Amino acid sequence: MGTVWLARDVLLDREAALKQIADTAGLQSDRAESLRTRALHEGRVLSQLTGPHITRVFDVTLDQGAPWIVLEYLPSCSLAQVLHMTGTLPPQQAAQIGAQVADAMTEAHGAGILHRDIKPGNILIADRGTTAGVVKISDFGIARAAPAAEPMAGPAADPMADPMADPMADPVTGTPDPAGVGEDVIVGTPAYFAPEIARGHTPTTSSDVFSLGAALYTAIEGLPPFGVDEDHAVVLHNVARGEVTAPLSTHPAMGVVLAMLEPDPARRPTMAEARDRLAHVAAGDELDPELMLTSPLLAPDGRIPVWVRRAGGIRQRSKAVPGSTVGGLIAVQHATPLDQVRKPDNPALATLQWGAQMHAEPARIHADASSRVPRHSTPSAAPGHAWLLRVAIVAGIAVVLVLILILLITSVF
Repeated sequence: MGTVWLARDVLLDREAALKQIADTAGLQSDRAESLRTRALHEGRVLSQLTGPHITRVFDVTLDQGAPWIVLEYLPSCSLAQVLHMTGTLPPQQAAQIGAQVADAMTEAHGAGILHRDIKPGNILIADRGTTAGVVKISDFGIARAAPAAEPMAGPAADPMADPMADPMADPVTGTPDPAGVGEDVIVGTPAYFAPEIARGHTPTTSSDVFSLGAALYTAIEGLPPFGVDEDHAVVLHNVARGEVTAPLSTHPAMGVVLAMLEPDPARRPTMAEARDRLAHVAAGDELDPELMLTSPLLAPDGRIPVWVRRAGGIRQRSKAVPGSTVGGLIAVQHATPLDQVRKPDNPALATLQWGAQMHAEPARIHADASSRVPRHSTPSAAPGHAWLLRVAIVAGIAVVLVLILILLITSVF
């Protein structure tokens, strides 16, 4: 929700993402105040969450009455953009993505916060820097407090705190859940709704579990669990029925996903349970599931997958991935909207260079894993460059042979 710009913090000398909720110029006072409240709400939500898989918030500010949020700048691509390019992902990699998102949402649910819009477009994969390959969940713009009666996963609340306090309430006015939407308004992306949401019920932590399961189903199968349709009413009808399209994949990861997609919320795993099961599937038989929550995404050869690439030039939404969004993925001039970033001239070469050079050292999963995880080799030259190199070598050898022949002839005569 809103427009995100790449900016520079001149005081701390660092790049940051600057999120403009909306321009309040020309709006009625009550609508402008609602937007300001929403910005403060989102900033307050994010400030409570500090895990490695959640984008950090640095500040919330007003400029001529317009609300802005200063966020961690994460050079990344969204899962929606990846699926736009690849169609599907290997189930084991989808499981690791899901495990890291579920880890973030376990923290959020423990703090009494629901996301309400988990989808491929809000799942980011860092593409460079020290966090390259790490997954983060973004856009808590329509998050809200979980129902008070629902047990929360995660650490116990502060015993000195008011047990009835709403973690999302305005600390001054006490107004609960100032997200800018009412109880009777359905928010989110229909293709990833839980059935109970499509039926108009109150969202719960189980609803977030379903939405994450729907995003992972899409990553593995290439389509959302209830299909796609231009008419949102048709999608809502399909979701409300709760009949998930039978998947083609029989991988163990799909078994976990289908458990997350149970029509009955009571039969779904908690977010913490989903995290643990996904991490176990991602780890396989040899690796430690706990490391799937902290290590970057890895391909079978131990490298960061080449599809984790900069895809800033993709501006159209993928028909197969509803609700996809476009983020800032390559270096841009400051004050440039991140959804207007130019696509690299040679995406394939950019991908090769990123995948090989940014992770030139082997990814060590265990101390004895060097035998299982191969070292990165220097990328070979592109086919055209290799051909030119071979021609140059042959020509050089020919010149040397001619010079030797001339010397032999002159020495004889």
